[in-house]
Amino acid sequence: MNSFTKSTICLLVIFSLVPYVFSIKCWNCRSNNDPKCADPFDNSTVPITDCKQERGLPHLPGIRPSMCRKIRQKVNGEWRYFRDCAYLGEVGIQGDERFCLMRTGTYNIFIEYCTCNSKDGCNASYLFTPMPVMLLGLVVLPYWLTKIVS
Repeated sequence: MNSFTKSTICLLVIFSLVPYVFSIKCWNCRSNNDPKCADPFDNSTVPITDCKQERGLPHLPGIRPSMCRKIRQKVNGEWRYFRDCAYLGEVGIQGDERFCLMRTGTYNIFIEYCTCNSKDGCNASYLFTPMPVMLLGLVVLPYWLTKIVS
């Protein structure tokens, strides 16, 4: 592989990661306002929010949202869902987005926090993320094309 092809592959990988590093878009809804916000999630009426456009929180000056969060809450037998940008917290459990933090309290209260930053809209109901497949394609495709051309 020549140096031009290597440089092109490196630039493609870097530019494909830039949107994921500097900003994230998250679904923003509450199931008490829109029943489609619950699970199974239907994003047909739910806005996706660019978290870098959020104004910030007065009690967290200088901290910008860098993750998405889905909260599933059961209070007195009623399920509620909240999806939004997240300012603080840890992605998944020990960095694994497939796992959520669960808390149980008194008076029949249950809360599940799912935090992610793998891709835009990661706070939907599904767990599949096409990012690794896309990156593999960006790396392999130029190499494969140079083999066909030469």
